[in-house]
Amino acid sequence: MIQHTFGLLTRPNAQWKTVAGLPDSSFKTLVLYPWFLAILPAVAWYYGTTQVGWTVGEHGETIKLTEASARQICILFYLTMVVCVSIIGFFIHWMSDTYGAQSTVSRGIVIAGLAATPLFLAGLVGFYPVLWLDMLVGVAAVCWAVYLMYLGIPIVMNIPEERGFLFSSAVMGVAMVILICLMVGSVILWDFGAAPAFTD
Repeated sequence: MIQHTFGLLTRPNAQWKTVAGLPDSSFKTLVLYPWFLAILPAVAWYYGTTQVGWTVGEHGETIKLTEASARQICILFYLTMVVCVSIIGFFIHWMSDTYGAQSTVSRGIVIAGLAATPLFLAGLVGFYPVLWLDMLVGVAAVCWAVYLMYLGIPIVMNIPEERGFLFSSAVMGVAMVILICLMVGSVILWDFGAAPAFTD
């Protein structure tokens, strides 16, 4: 699985072609890819928020989460990442007939998981929570993930680039709806006891 990670960062076009040529049995195995990679940002942010902390303002004191609170939030963070990739993957499969592509649920999840690789790796900045750095890396990761989605869908689904562009745009629309749902869900979860607890 690790070769896909480096391939998508260094030679994405060739890597997507390699993925497109895999047998269906390999796609069923690659479904686990986001489950493993999502561990990285969850662990990084747990460590960063409990051991390193962050400051607000030039001379502000260091703010940290309690270990219990950070553990709860990072477990929810991990599950959210995996569920979101799975939902996007399901919608990729669901929309495939509309764009003349042959697909399976596992193929859709693999495309979504591989395209999200830069986001998972960008989560490693959580080991050292600095707002400007996290924002800079996050924006770069989102741009690369969107590029991977637009590049990968036509290759893996074996459809023309023009149709692949429309397909990818529809997937991006689904991703935006999921993002809005996550923001609403976060507020609701805070009301039900998942709000962060800070150390004294």
